[in-house]
Amino acid sequence: MRLALTQTAALARRSVIGTLRTPQALVPGLFFPLVLLAIFTGSFGAAPGTIPGFPPVRGFLDFALAGAVLQGILIGGTTAGAAFALDIEGGFFDRLVASPVSRTAILVGRLAGGVAVAMIQTVLFVSLGVAFGARVQGGVAGVAVLLVLAALLAVAISGLGIVLALRSGSAESVQGTFPLFFALLFFSSAFFPRETMTGWFKVVADANPISYLVEAMREQVIDGVDARVTLMGLGVVVVMAAASLAGCHSAFRRRLGGDT
Repeated sequence: MRLALTQTAALARRSVIGTLRTPQALVPGLFFPLVLLAIFTGSFGAAPGTIPGFPPVRGFLDFALAGAVLQGILIGGTTAGAAFALDIEGGFFDRLVASPVSRTAILVGRLAGGVAVAMIQTVLFVSLGVAFGARVQGGVAGVAVLLVLAALLAVAISGLGIVLALRSGSAESVQGTFPLFFALLFFSSAFFPRETMTGWFKVVADANPISYLVEAMREQVIDGVDARVTLMGLGVVVVMAAASLAGCHSAFRRRLGGDT
């Protein structure tokens, strides 16, 4: 058990260092969310607080901070999956499987690395948001809840990236799913409340589980810890994470021909 944990930690550390040393893998998850956050905040300023349907917020920065966190994690999931696919393409995965390394450590190590990078991003985004004037109404408890939700989402999204890598064995195929993650983001309430939406767009946003997750994260920032909204978001992300982990296990077994 202790050896497996050591191996998992070593593989997770390799994953994190590999991401941090690869700008083309790290930059999209930082650049796009922060640029969109800056553009929307600069464009809307304090106007959302006066628009019918918007919750009473001091400014768009408070409202959109959770969406930026979510966007960074969605992009990071693609990066984690693509990195794992590169290990498969380059033969590193096969060498690990042929070695005495615990097979659970191979899978969990990569997943833990993806979650660690996502948490670094989340802490950075929240810190930058606060530095530029955002206020987390939930205080320390609100930040803690936001981090828990972000960590579980990272498990779900990184796990999905790993499933795609195991099933396709191609980094190009994993990166090709990037538009899917963007669709999940923009057809949700990540940047605008569902109360301002109408027609088919609102129907899609209502059915999108990302809407309930981002609303739970946003609640910690703009209104404080609310048990109902938080539990709803927590329930959604726990189901997503559990489904993703089950998919990882199934894809891993399939990759190894059922030998795990």
